[in-house]
Amino acid sequence: MKSKTSPWAWIPTLYFAEGLPNVVVMTLAVVMYMEMGMTDTQIALYTGWLGLPWVIKPLWSPFVDLIKTKRWWVLAMQLLLGTAFAGVAFTVNTAFWFQGTMFFFFLMAFSSATHDIAADGFYMIELDSHDQSWFVGIRNTFYRIAVIFGQGVLVWAAGWLQDVFPGSKAFTWSLIFFALAGIFIAIWLYHSFVMPRPADRSNEGQTAGDVARGLVKMLSTFFTKVPLRQVIFVLLFLLLYRFPEAMLSKMASTFLLRPLEEGGLALSKEAFGLAYGTVGLIGLLLGGIVGGLLASRDGLKRWLWPFVCAITLPDIVYVYLSFAQPDNLWLISTCLFIEQFGYGLGFTALTLYMLFYSQGEFKTSHYAICTGLSYLGLMLPGMVSGLIKDQVGYQDFFIIVMFFCIITFVVTAFIKIDPQFGKKDTAHE
Repeated sequence: MKSKTSPWAWIPTLYFAEGLPNVVVMTLAVVMYMEMGMTDTQIALYTGWLGLPWVIKPLWSPFVDLIKTKRWWVLAMQLLLGTAFAGVAFTVNTAFWFQGTMFFFFLMAFSSATHDIAADGFYMIELDSHDQSWFVGIRNTFYRIAVIFGQGVLVWAAGWLQDVFPGSKAFTWSLIFFALAGIFIAIWLYHSFVMPRPADRSNEGQTAGDVARGLVKMLSTFFTKVPLRQVIFVLLFLLLYRFPEAMLSKMASTFLLRPLEEGGLALSKEAFGLAYGTVGLIGLLLGGIVGGLLASRDGLKRWLWPFVCAITLPDIVYVYLSFAQPDNLWLISTCLFIEQFGYGLGFTALTLYMLFYSQGEFKTSHYAICTGLSYLGLMLPGMVSGLIKDQVGYQDFFIIVMFFCIITFVVTAFIKIDPQFGKKDTAHE
């Protein structure tokens, strides 16, 4: 029996809560560690490791399926995330700032990965096929609003606070993370009252053997959904669809902030917050909305190749920016808007394909496996991106990224999609 609670009451805040810790761990940490004096090689390597929980989360996703309810896991992880934010705030201004913040970033990452499993499972339980396609744009939008908040508002706020408290970078970052802790406690309280209670019952009396058997069955069914040869193509698609973005993502932030003599654009944190964290990400969320609307109208298969072009070809703006090194903020912002709009549009294909492949029994765990593989595809290239950039410089690095766009086209060519998936006339419970 579906809940009468409107999806609009909880999907926006749920996916804001899903996106915020991810952008803090994967992007805000990059800016913070750069300000603390770390090189691009160090930043990419250490923050790359923080992506590990999203990669291995399928290992504990059966527990989310079999123990308690998705709603219980969502609320528990939101409370733990608030604690992790407070932990970073307490340790960033200490002598052991690197060890302390990395510990709490890892706690944040594990909690966020678990929250992702539960939130996505809750989403699939509450909504039918058509509504999943319709709200994929909405959920991606609010996920991206969280990214705008993290990369735009919070980076701008850090810059403003450093003007108010000059020479106190660690203290200003501490204030930022205390604010984040308060935000997450508020989200936890709101969801405690608003989130519906669907037909997702607690599995009381489950034994360790039950969980182990459930894990084996979950894994076996994931790899037997399609013939073995097609499984290989599925895995390659999940791993490599975002390969160019994986190389680009961490170095984009440092490129915009590094001084001109180091090949960067020398943006202030306020300008970075506007151009990359706000204008660029508005393009990202608009791309996500348009992608969701197109897919829900015509199905994913109809728009697959336009989505592939959108997620790859606009990366060329970074080649232009690295050679021209313009100082016009609106020109820079326009370039970032174009690239991010394309990424938002193209990311719709990956999101919907993971939903498509995860249909059936163990949909929560199968979706977690899909997202874990996708994160592995982001994590490994991202960890070496700083090393490559430090060896060749930003200009050659972005040219290499454009060459890697070929990989996305190749892996997409071999996947199979039901032409009817996501269309309104095929929606079902």
